Amino acid sequence: MDDRMQQYDGRMKKTLEYLEADYAAVRAGRANPHVLDKLRVNYYGTPTPIQQVGNVTVPEARVIQIAPWEKSLLKEIEKAILTSDIGINPTNDGSVIRLVFPELTEERRKDLVKDVKKKGEDAKVAVRNIRRDGNDALKKLAKTEVSEDEIKQLEEQLQKLTDQYIKEIDALMETKSKEIMTV
Repeated sequence: MDDRMQQYDGRMKKTLEYLEADYAAVRAGRANPHVLDKLRVNYYGTPTPIQQVGNVTVPEARVIQIAPWEKSLLKEIEKAILTSDIGINPTNDGSVIRLVFPELTEERRKDLVKDVKKKGEDAKVAVRNIRRDGNDALKKLAKTEVSEDEIKQLEEQLQKLTDQYIKEIDALMETKSKEIMTV
């Protein structure tokens, strides 16, 4: 791959990775510890990820259990979960916090699939914007030291890259949609 294409490949890859992380946080009726990834707990004045202040486990298919290393953090973890957009009330038994994920209704599943598709479409738009930036940069190159044939080759490489990432995004969207609709 041409050196000039590597920067666009890197940007497209970041878009894909961001989408994967976004999808990991989507609740699909099963307990997924990744829904806690963005949550921060006030740990001695420092916002700290929950995974760094306690043990996060999935003892059952629809339950996440958080066992903090310090009992004093129970209230802080509970507060972080309540103020988040997870939409689940934690139960605190004095030593661990449990999050019980309710069974998703058909309507909620369809809404989640719509959300997944919207995020996927946004990622595709981002990839196409990166392609546009690349094409603009190539047009500027055409005015200077690079031949038209080279520009054509580079544009084709950029289009192939774009097509590859769009295909990967479509596959991710399809997989996540199936996962959500599976009861």
